[in-house]
Amino acid sequence: MRLPSVSTPVLLLVTVTSSLLSLVAAQREISSNSLLDCSSNPNPGFTATVFDVVFTPDDRTLTYDINADSTITGFVTFQIQAEAYGITVFNKTINPCQDADLVALCPLNPGQIPINSSSVFSQSVVSQIPWIAYTFPDLDGTIKVFLLNTTTGAEIACVQANLSNGKTVDQAAVSWVIAVIAGLALVVSAVTSGLGHSNTAAHIAANTLSLFGFFQAQAMIGMTGVHMPPMVEAWTQNFQWSMGIVSIGFMQSVCTWYQMATGGTPSTVLTNVNSQSVNVQKRSMEFAMKLARRGLDTLDYVIKRDSTDTTDASSSVIDIYGIDRVGFRSNVEPTNIFLTGLGFFVAFVVIVALCVALFKGLCEVAVKAGWLKSDKFEDFRNGWKIVLKGILFRLILIGYPQMAILCLWELTVRDSAAEVVLSLFYFGAMSLALLWAALKVVRIARRSVQMHSNPAYILYSDPAALNKWGFLYVQFRATAYYFIFPGLLYILLKALFVAFAQSAPIPQTIGLVVVEAVFLVAVSILRPWMDKKTNTFNIAIAVINFINVIFLLMFTGVFNQPYIVTGIMGVIFFVYNAAFSLVLILMVLVTSVIAIFSKNPDTRYHPMRDDRGSFIKSQNNLNTELDALGATARGDMKMKTRDLDDDSDSLSSGSMGRQQYDASGVPLPPSTSASARNVAQYEPPHSPIDPSQPFIPSAGAPRHGPPTTGYSNYSGNSYSDSGYGGARNGSPAPRGNYTQYNGSGNLSSQDTSYRPQANAGPWQRGAGYDR
Repeated sequence: MRLPSVSTPVLLLVTVTSSLLSLVAAQREISSNSLLDCSSNPNPGFTATVFDVVFTPDDRTLTYDINADSTITGFVTFQIQAEAYGITVFNKTINPCQDADLVALCPLNPGQIPINSSSVFSQSVVSQIPWIAYTFPDLDGTIKVFLLNTTTGAEIACVQANLSNGKTVDQAAVSWVIAVIAGLALVVSAVTSGLGHSNTAAHIAANTLSLFGFFQAQAMIGMTGVHMPPMVEAWTQNFQWSMGIVSIGFMQSVCTWYQMATGGTPSTVLTNVNSQSVNVQKRSMEFAMKLARRGLDTLDYVIKRDSTDTTDASSSVIDIYGIDRVGFRSNVEPTNIFLTGLGFFVAFVVIVALCVALFKGLCEVAVKAGWLKSDKFEDFRNGWKIVLKGILFRLILIGYPQMAILCLWELTVRDSAAEVVLSLFYFGAMSLALLWAALKVVRIARRSVQMHSNPAYILYSDPAALNKWGFLYVQFRATAYYFIFPGLLYILLKALFVAFAQSAPIPQTIGLVVVEAVFLVAVSILRPWMDKKTNTFNIAIAVINFINVIFLLMFTGVFNQPYIVTGIMGVIFFVYNAAFSLVLILMVLVTSVIAIFSKNPDTRYHPMRDDRGSFIKSQNNLNTELDALGATARGDMKMKTRDLDDDSDSLSSGSMGRQQYDASGVPLPPSTSASARNVAQYEPPHSPIDPSQPFIPSAGAPRHGPPTTGYSNYSGNSYSDSGYGGARNGSPAPRGNYTQYNGSGNLSSQDTSYRPQANAGPWQRGAGYDR
């Protein structure tokens, strides 16, 4: 399959570059839109419901629009102090009685103080502000104004404003680019799999899922209750689409309507943003200490969202943090966050399912019209329903971190009774579905080990099991199929800490540090992924995730470090995460492009050590071989195809003893089938794949041997010359001479001709089962 042009990746990179260049192309300015209290007085004497201040250094003009309430009486002076990354860069004292623009504040009287004016500063004052304040993205700066008694110099009040220069690393183009690349990589893996390049598809799918998981881990950092440097907040905001927090106009209207219809009270933070100050918490250590001093009072927010924090337009300042902060920055009302994420996930699943069905129809039309060869996507066209089930399970796995966090968090805020029910339903259904699928994989693998001494035998030889359950284990080596359980537990523990500890940032971060540390140690020791490159890819991601939560712990201020250290660490956090993300994206992008334009991309990868390539086969080719054998044995009668994953007669279900067929597939007579059922309890489990029939005959062996039955030995044809080593009888042991089973998984010595001792087969060598 070829794309129309190789320019698509170039265009994506150009888009990112142009977005980053726009950081320095705009007009220089410093602005603030919220005014906070920074005094130790519990009853502040000066508050502002509207605070909009902009300073443009090119014309040295400060424009301000303020609507303040004051309870202070008398003559005051203003001491203005500006800080950037913890360093004081500007300090000036202004007497309003000596400034014509502020004469209305001399003296200061109780009541509302509307101020809408502008001031021009001298060049000497403007030159004190460093150039980095105008150009560095996500400026971590604050300006404090102390109101001092003119006579005594005592502090009367203190207000603080967070500064911004309009430059940010939170770029919509960046979010779109990384989302498109991740989506295209998943599509490429599906297409290459349909074309028969299973090794390439497995590598691309594994790396893409790991990349997507890394994006979600970045988003989780932004969803924590920690008050982080602005650059960290902005960077993690680029990945919130992976958690389903995407603002779409009509969806917000639907969410608000649904909440009102089910007895909830929608928030109005975005609606009233022009009439009240919204404090998007950044890195205030004072706020963290204030939150800790509240003690049990903070449980009011955890138990149920306080409507006065989100809907009361008369309150002067609204403090938002954690998941609410992420929603506000995404232009989503706090009470709509859960429904937005849920709606995004459901819509994505439905769209993918429709696309798969549409692709199936287009393939059939193209084959009938002669536009597509009949052997293209043949496995998909014949078993597209099973493939669709596997895709839906994979989507549940991808969306599980998102839905686990949002559903558990909804239980703490309880936006409406119906939303609580929805959260319980989706969290329970998705958790049970993944648990059931994981147990199914373990059951199949253990049965394969019991019969063939290798879990890869059935996990990869049965197309139905591979297409339906392979999303859980193809990225791991065959002997590490069990790692699906630690992986799911890792996701669930992170979701619990993020969702339930929003108002306790320090315990939340410590819990995340422990989870990431244990996971890093586990993957470094076990190295469960399919090969060395994939292990390196995933262990590197685990290392970065662990470093990120260490930085997050520093951001909490638990070590009481100077804030300049926290500010510098915020810049370092952005730099190494951006560089690492770029490397991962380029690796996945280059691999996907090579897979599309290469005639045989599987040649780039070494065979797996678990020898899964020997077992992965085309279902259609398998049917052709079995049909030929069946036709030889029964004339034109078509043999029943055995689905190893079907619960009624599958190998994984342990019901092979119920199949009433002889070794060649011919239905047994009633009496014989009954005796076979009685004897089955004394025999070890049987594989439906005859071990005497190799998957790929050697060059010297005939393509089709004579049929065998359970009633006679066909001595005319032996497989001793087939190149697989070890003499074999022409047929299994006669039905009248049953092999004794000693209960330990080994055949007794009474009849060793049934399974002769031989060297390790290809499914044993390299899989950790050498004897």
